[in-house]
Formats: sequence, C-alpha cells, structure tokens
Amino acid sequence: MFADGDLRHAGPNASRNEKGAEMADAVLYEVSDGLATITLNRPDAMNALNIEAKVALREVLQEAAADKAVRAVLLTATGRAFCVGQDLKEHITLLPTGEVMTTVREHYNPIVTAITTMAKPVIAGVNGVAAGAGAGFAFACDYRVVADSASFNTSFAGVALTADSGASWTLPRLIGPSRAADLLFFPRTVPAAEALDLGIANRVVPAADLAAEAAAVARRFAQGPTVAYGAIKASLAYGASHSLLETLEKEDELQTLAGAADDHAIAVEAFLKKEKPRYTGH
Repeated sequence: MFADGDLRHAGPNASRNEKGAEMADAVLYEVSDGLATITLNRPDAMNALNIEAKVALREVLQEAAADKAVRAVLLTATGRAFCVGQDLKEHITLLPTGEVMTTVREHYNPIVTAITTMAKPVIAGVNGVAAGAGAGFAFACDYRVVADSASFNTSFAGVALTADSGASWTLPRLIGPSRAADLLFFPRTVPAAEALDLGIANRVVPAADLAAEAAAVARRFAQGPTVAYGAIKASLAYGASHSLLETLEKEDELQTLAGAADDHAIAVEAFLKKEKPRYTGH
C-alpha cells in the first residue's frame, strides 16, 4: 500500500538510488489528497507498452482500485505522446515464440478491467497521440481531458490486428457503432477537435494547460461523493448491455447503496443549510 503523498516508480525492474528511493522508467505512481496519479513514463518511446510498462500499469491500477484512500485516478503521460500502444520493437522479437499473443489476456484485459470496474472515477489526461491500446485505455476511462494538440488512432487494422484493450466495446458506446466501425476498419488520425465533436473527448484544452486542467478535473472527482460516482459508473456500464427493466432494477440497487452512504446525508444537510458539502468519500 502506498502512503498518501508518496511518489513511487513502479515496475518489475525497479532499483534504488543512493537515498533508497525506488527508481524505474516505466510508470510513476503518486497518491495525494485522495487522488492517485498514474503517469506513463517512456517518453523516448512515445510511451509504447513493453512488458515492463504493461506489468507496472496493471499493478498500480489494481493498487489504486484496492486503496480506500484513493477516491479518483488520473491516468496521464510524459513527453509528446499519451501512449502509442504496443511496443512493436519488442513485439517483433517475441513473435516467433508466440508469447506476445498472450499479452491481451495477461496485460491489456486486466488493465482495462481495473479501469472500468473500480468503484471510483478514472480520468484520462491525454497529452498527445493515443493509438492502439493507448487509445483503448483512454476510451475505457470515465472522463477524458484532451490537449488540443493530441489525437486518437485505433491503429489495430494498420498492423493487421483486431481491436483489443476493450476498444470494440467502449468506442461504439462513445461514438456509435457505425462511426466506431469506420475508425476500426480504416484507422486514421482523429485530432482533438474532431474527437470532441464525436464524443471521444469530454474536454479539450490548450496543450500548455493540459497537466493543470486534467489535475483540476481529477481533484474535483477526488473531492466529490465517491460512492455516488462509483454507482453512476456501474449504472452506465450495466445499462449499456441490459434492458430498460433490468436497468431500472439495477438503479434501485445502486440508489440504495448511494443513499446509505455518509456523503448523501452530508449533501442533504449542506443543501438545507445552503452550504457547500464537504464529502468524505464514504
């Protein structure tokens, strides 16, 4: 468990510097004031996903999901790219062994599952190009703040592969099945402005402001009614693949959960007093 305010470098190849701090170059992880910030940190490789990065990302997402002190997660990256997907330089060396084709089950599926099922919001701060699995990870997040210089590209068919990282499920729900099929069959660069129009991006901001704006949005989530946010997230996922009657039943279940939380009573009391609620996340 990472202590509040602690900055860690995550990854199987982590080492220690002279002061004992962990050092690695794949993924950075920090928890502060209820917000876990996960930063992909292979800028020279445009944050391409080698095994080290995938294992580290999977582990810190699972850590954030389990940590009761974490009320929201910000997923972002260093350098000029958010994530260009699979590291093809590593990929080509592993193709003859067949080992590389297990990465969907071992890495991508657990990563997307952690993002989509944790009972707390996950915000993507998309600082640059998001391609392939990188785009899939962004699509899986609950909210996307995107730099005006960033872009999206599904990329999979461009290397003769099908969609993974949940893109075949998330993208049609963001932009509709017809437009999703077009982007998956014929990958192309979707600039930030178009991504906003399509519904991929929730907010587009100047590139110079991306870090501050994404963090501000994430902090707003981290200071909000965590149980209610988790219930909203669960209801959206459930409603996407169930009937209206089934969804009404699910809403009843989730409303009972949210209504029993301390934050609901706090919100009602603050409303009656015409004050701003101070949520606890419980």
